[in-house]
Amino acid sequence: MSTAPETTPRTMRAAVLTAPGLDNLTVTDLPLPEPGPGQVRIKVMAFGLNRSEYHSVTGQAGGMSHPRVLGIEASGVIDLDPEGVWAPGQQVATMMGGMGRAFDGGYAQYTVVPREQVLAFASTLPWEVIGSVPETLQTAYGSLTTGLGLAGPGGSGTVLVRGGTSALGLAASALARDWGYDVIATSRRQAGLDLLTSRGVRALLDDGEVAARVREIVPEGVVGALELVGVPTLRDTIASTAVHGVVCFSGMLSDSWTIPEFYPMDWLPNGVRLTAYSGQSSDLPATELQRVLDRVGAGALDLLPVRAYPLDEIVQAHRDMASGAHSGKLVGLPWA
Repeated sequence: MSTAPETTPRTMRAAVLTAPGLDNLTVTDLPLPEPGPGQVRIKVMAFGLNRSEYHSVTGQAGGMSHPRVLGIEASGVIDLDPEGVWAPGQQVATMMGGMGRAFDGGYAQYTVVPREQVLAFASTLPWEVIGSVPETLQTAYGSLTTGLGLAGPGGSGTVLVRGGTSALGLAASALARDWGYDVIATSRRQAGLDLLTSRGVRALLDDGEVAARVREIVPEGVVGALELVGVPTLRDTIASTAVHGVVCFSGMLSDSWTIPEFYPMDWLPNGVRLTAYSGQSSDLPATELQRVLDRVGAGALDLLPVRAYPLDEIVQAHRDMASGAHSGKLVGLPWA
């Protein structure tokens, strides 16, 4: 049986939400959490910020109870596995499964999670880079494969990413290009268009209607379209897609959740398929996480820009996420 390292403290710093509202998100000291049966304790070296936590802070998320340590993902090292399955110091990532909503999540120096949602890897990349990858990659990989049905490396055709300068949009575009697909991505701002162009993506200004311009580039339509803006642009995204092409609804940057008076025969052109994707830790193969980290480390893949914040600046990080002040992935560093 493994025991906790002698250097493990009795308390930890964590960002706790006591009620909806950013004023209720504070960094405080908490007792060190103890893993129960089937659980492990991770020393969190970095955690990604996600739209999911924004929904928790603004009171839009379901399944919340308070007080709650936020964070649907974390990257770090095994600190304690009472059953000895994982060795202390093993690099791991974890995500979803109720983190940050049903139980305390990754906005902390330590987190306790079910062993089954832990993915192992080995990397010498800086922790802020590692911390930007797991949940964003899980959603990008799942959206492209399960959602759009793309086969992975060796693909061909053009993919549309609606909401291209979001962290998920940038990662999905980079992954699709790495697999061999051409990518068209949208942004509402000139700075976003410049960023997309610099990353080898065909950029389109998004005024709400891009289908006609997409078809000027790809007359038959795109083979797959990833909808990250949400309901306001979904119908136009569908109109950009080829017969037998697929549209995957994976994001709601607009915070618009439902489609009023959805009429499938009117919305869906002949042969265009509409799917959705929202995955878990088990939906990301550990081999794919390792492959992407290796390619990022070798300089062969630029997944997305990263902006890091110390844990004590978590409120400012949330303000920046809400305002879109920075493109790419925002990452928290609990030990900075």
